[in-house]
Amino acid sequence: MQLYKNHSLKIYNSLTGEKELFKPVHEGNVGMYVCGPTVYSNVHLGNVRTFMSFDMIFRYLLHLGYKVRYVRNITDVGHIVDDVDDGEDKIAKKARVEQLEPMEIVQRYTVDFHDVLNQFNFLPPSIEPTATGHIIEQIEIVKQIIDKGFAYESNGSVYFDVLKFNETHNYGKLSGRNIEEMLANTRDTDGQSDKRNPQDFALWKRAEPEHIMRWPSPWGVGFPGWHLECTAMSTKYLGETFDIHGGGMDLKFPHHECEIAQNEACTGHSPVNYWMHANMLTLNGKKMSKSTGNNILPSEIYNGGSPFLSKAFSPNVARFFMMQAHYRSILDFSNDGILAAEKGFTRLIDGLDLIKDLKPNAVSSIDIATWKQNCYEAMNDDFNTPILIANLFEGIKYVNLVNDGKETLTAADITILGETLKNFTFDVLGIKDEKAVSNQTDKLEGVVEMLINMRLEARANKNFALSDQIRDQLSALGIQLKDGKEGTTFSIQ
Repeated sequence: MQLYKNHSLKIYNSLTGEKELFKPVHEGNVGMYVCGPTVYSNVHLGNVRTFMSFDMIFRYLLHLGYKVRYVRNITDVGHIVDDVDDGEDKIAKKARVEQLEPMEIVQRYTVDFHDVLNQFNFLPPSIEPTATGHIIEQIEIVKQIIDKGFAYESNGSVYFDVLKFNETHNYGKLSGRNIEEMLANTRDTDGQSDKRNPQDFALWKRAEPEHIMRWPSPWGVGFPGWHLECTAMSTKYLGETFDIHGGGMDLKFPHHECEIAQNEACTGHSPVNYWMHANMLTLNGKKMSKSTGNNILPSEIYNGGSPFLSKAFSPNVARFFMMQAHYRSILDFSNDGILAAEKGFTRLIDGLDLIKDLKPNAVSSIDIATWKQNCYEAMNDDFNTPILIANLFEGIKYVNLVNDGKETLTAADITILGETLKNFTFDVLGIKDEKAVSNQTDKLEGVVEMLINMRLEARANKNFALSDQIRDQLSALGIQLKDGKEGTTFSIQ
């Protein structure tokens, strides 16, 4: 259903600093690019919050009936330590320290990233491209920028000429930085001698002999700059102008600022209509940091292994906790905060479970249509999940009042109330319907037990062909049967 035709969605655009009416480039279709992880270490909880925000946005756009192409990249090369143009690639450094191939590091932490996101019930993106899979496209963009006069080769590296670009464009418009002030506050440092000025950034870096990630290019053997991959992959899969580009607030400068410059240097126009940035996650009022120990891994939430938490919490509760804050607000993670979220989560799920038991009345004493509209208005106001959740609790209050006989609803209004609560809780906020999953598991186990009994009957009748067919077809579906003295058992792989 194309609900978007009846809803006016407003998105806060980081480029303009204002909420703007969302109008996609192509009606009914949305192109969204989100900067993914650099896979050289375990994904941390702050990363999870950022990606969760855009998972929620993806879900709501789908709910409204848009056809969404969601691209979220994997950075597996080119991200220099400390995000500057000199030093060692983060993945190459990790590979050297652990004496592994770089792609072993990439594989290990890409798997970890996906495992963590699966725990929190993320939808997969439409496309998940890697930087190493798009080296050719990145080299072609560097050629174009050089041809347009906005980049130069120096000693085997290629740098973007920020001052040249700023003569005809506005470098710094996303982050609000002034080029003159940036230059005034920059000190000369060793290693910048290849650059014409300190603000220039690398499009292509010469690979020193010891550098283990390297590709041939027109400028010599090297590797791409960090900012280049997102320009290459976003435009390849979404076009020269697309709807939404998202990421963490920390990526505004220099990463997203450099992306804009690269795109405009190539095409002469802005690449993205709506820039969106999710805010940071703190722990007990302080910035999360591995070096200070003020840090918590996602797995420590649900395995109870963190000293900051009094017990383990389900990924569902953690997701609900994060959805209680607006994506542009700083969110502080604490034991007290997630304990309170757990109580609210239990109240919400218990209320949802009561809906099936509500008795309809000939008339409604509650205005369900207005309540439903309020839910949509919250999400249409720049994806305001805390206001949405407040409205969902209002809906749960209605469920309890009707269940207690203090208010009445018609059968039609009960249906609207139930569907709206479930749609926003499960489909939009991304809370996993654990009871539905449990029911499906029970049904699956019942079907398997029935097939086991059919197989036993076939064996008793010496119909071994049918017995083997049941076993083999279950095995092909990932269900392994094991015959023993106590009978036949099964496991689901």
